[in-house]
Amino acid sequence: MHETSTIADSRATITASRRISPDTSVITLACPEIAGAARPGNFVNVRVSSSTQPLLRRPFSIHNAENGQIELMVKEIGCGTELFCRTEPGTELMVLGPLGNSFSEPSGTFSTAVLVSGGIGTAPMRFLEKAMTAAGKKSINLIGGRSQKELLSDNLSNCRFSTDDGSCGVKGTVVDLLDAEISAIAAEGRVKIFGCGPTPMLKALASYCRQHSLACEVSLESVMGCGFGICYGCSVEIANPEGGTRTILLCREGPVIDGALMV
Repeated sequence: MHETSTIADSRATITASRRISPDTSVITLACPEIAGAARPGNFVNVRVSSSTQPLLRRPFSIHNAENGQIELMVKEIGCGTELFCRTEPGTELMVLGPLGNSFSEPSGTFSTAVLVSGGIGTAPMRFLEKAMTAAGKKSINLIGGRSQKELLSDNLSNCRFSTDDGSCGVKGTVVDLLDAEISAIAAEGRVKIFGCGPTPMLKALASYCRQHSLACEVSLESVMGCGFGICYGCSVEIANPEGGTRTILLCREGPVIDGALMV
């Protein structure tokens, strides 16, 4: 995992906003400083309104970064995200980033990156897949959701699906899907797993990878306030390699961690 060295609080202009599901949008913002410094796995903290309501910024994984713009995948889950999704192109907002660390550079001995995501956890996967492709790695996306209507695969390739209700793909969790697919995938070369999604899903994924000796990195989700280590609102427990557990601030030592450290 790599830390971000350049952080900017930039005035960004919304240039486009498009719906990809009934409650999820991809929002494009022009912010060259952030786009130029961003790496897959980084996030930004957006002040979604010029007023004091909502007071706190909202964190979003960077879905893509190119040509001086970033894309954010935003799901409406409260007043802040609803306001953001309904903000018109041309509006200026303050955006802090890139924040957090990133997934490891796509080097090493693996030939296939298996990108495992659940729900809005697909948000960083487009940016990551692009980096893998540029490095000559093959990417396979395993995407899970409660039902077909909750599957989000915007601009992703080689997608395979699981749903809790069996309405699309394998009936079961995305870890069940990984279990069904991994033998065939591994037969083509060494693999590395990259995950993002709800914490219970990531715990199950990390446990599966430990049991099957698969290298794994996961991007964790958490409630955040400041996004850079002042408010201590995103503390999480991870395993301490020397024994026991330790507390980290996800905005500074995450959101990406080695899956072996999940507890």
